[in-house]
This record gives sequence, C-alpha cells and structure tokens, in this order.
Amino acid sequence: MDAKMEGGADRARSLEVFAAVAAQGSFSAAGRVLGLTPSAVSRTVDRIEARLGVRLLLRTTRALTLTAEGQAYLGAARRILTDLDDAEQAIADQGAPRGRLRVSAALSHGRLCIVPLLGEFARLYPHILVDISLSDSIVDVAAGQADVAIRFGPLADSGLTARKLGENGRVIVASPDYLARYGTPRVPADLHDHNCLNFNFRRAEPVWPFCDGQSDYAMTVTGNIEANNGETLGQLAAAGVGITRVGAFSVADELADGRLVPVLEEFNPGDIEVIHAVFVGGANTPARVRVFVDFLAERLR
Repeated sequence: MDAKMEGGADRARSLEVFAAVAAQGSFSAAGRVLGLTPSAVSRTVDRIEARLGVRLLLRTTRALTLTAEGQAYLGAARRILTDLDDAEQAIADQGAPRGRLRVSAALSHGRLCIVPLLGEFARLYPHILVDISLSDSIVDVAAGQADVAIRFGPLADSGLTARKLGENGRVIVASPDYLARYGTPRVPADLHDHNCLNFNFRRAEPVWPFCDGQSDYAMTVTGNIEANNGETLGQLAAAGVGITRVGAFSVADELADGRLVPVLEEFNPGDIEVIHAVFVGGANTPARVRVFVDFLAERLR
C-alpha cells in the first residue's frame, strides 16, 4: 500500500489524503477510509508540508489541529477535488449520460406531449433517472428547483439558456352536439349568445382575439365555468358544456376523432405561443440535460 504514495507524483491523491485527515481527525482513521496504512498517510502529509515549506497540521497525542495555512490548503484541496470529480463525470457522461434529471412541465402539455415520450427516452438513456413534475406553477431553474423547464410564450430576461421546441397555435372549438343544440356561431359577435369556457389564471386573456382580414380586434366573452388548463376546458367542450378557445395541442385528439370541431376559423388571428426548454447552459451543462433537450427538440418540432 505504501508504495502508492512514494515519489509525490500523484498530487490529486495527496490532496485526497489531506482532506481525509482533516475530515477524520487522525491518520489512522483517514487510512481506514482510503485503504492506506497510518504511516503512508503521515508521510504524504509530511511531503506536502515539505513541498510548501509550512506546517499544515499541529500534531499532539490527542488530536490533529489545522493551522491557518492548513485551513487555506484544505479549502483549496476540496475545491480542486470537486472540480476534478465534475470534470471526470462530464467526460464519463459523454458515453453514457447518467444521474437524476428534474423536469418541470405545464400540466396539460406535460401530460399530453411530454409524458408520452418518456418511455422512448428511458430506453435510449437507461442510466438517467427522469424526475418529472407537472404543474402550472413557474419553478426557478436558476435557483436549482429543476434542471429543465418547459415554458410557453415570451421568456423573461435571465441568464438561462432557451432552446425552441415548437409552437402552439390556438383554436376555438365546440362539440357537434353542442352546436346542434345551440347553433354554430358564424361571426364572433354570435359568441354573446353562447357559453364560453375560459381560463382562470391571471395571465389569461380577458378577451378572445379575432381578425376579419383587415384588422385585428378582441371581444369579451362570458361563461359559467373556468379552469386552469386547456385540457380541462377541452374536455368540458367535448362533453357539450360550451365553446372554448385553447391551445391546439390540448384538443388534438378530440379534433382528430370528431369529438370537437373548430369554430370561427376564418376569424382566427393566427396567434401562437413559442414553446422553449430552459436550463442552465454553458460548458458544464450535464450531458443528461443536453441529451434530453435535444431529444425533445427532435420529437416535438
């Protein structure tokens, strides 16, 4: 074992030994953690002190105490060892990305568009643990509350990196049964005679926008049910409760099988929301984040 420590060539190993001594409080305890003899640990510390020309540890029969220089050296040693671990993990990740990946997505879009893709992603990257949370609350990615967040619409200025995943158009829909009972609106003003289902959160539009081919305008609509996500509003519309205006993704299946039909399409202003993945970018972005964002961009575009 002692031969490992000879020559002083392994500086990283020396740092590891010194950090272990500081953490364990004795040469013998550090040796047990590292699989070295107490004498090998002691000689390593002696070599570090000789090279630096300062005393790092005060040795007594009862304890080891760090000097001021020892405290400074310990802080530097821990930073270097952490950086080394991060660098090795980043290189290792290139071949097989691994680790926990925390993903935040909106309730409806996550359930309808993100969750169905996770099975394929898990097969492609079996060493990544995907930890997904669906909520319409905005998480703070910069503060470490998530590794990747899926965001709709304009993004606030920040130091985060954003990758465009796609666009979401909007559509006014109703069920054939509802239209058979209450009539099909031919112009936007006809909506005053209909039960218009709306969003309840503050960032929702208080009015529905329209375009008549010459100008854009908006009109206030009313109804007796509000909800916080388009999937719920689409479900209510498919049940014949009323007419709603939602993101096209949230009613794609219902439109495809005829449970819902588009209404007033000739007055659709064509407004869209851009969908982004936001994350902490830079050279040290973990490979698990990069491959997940690349995967979503490929599947959702």
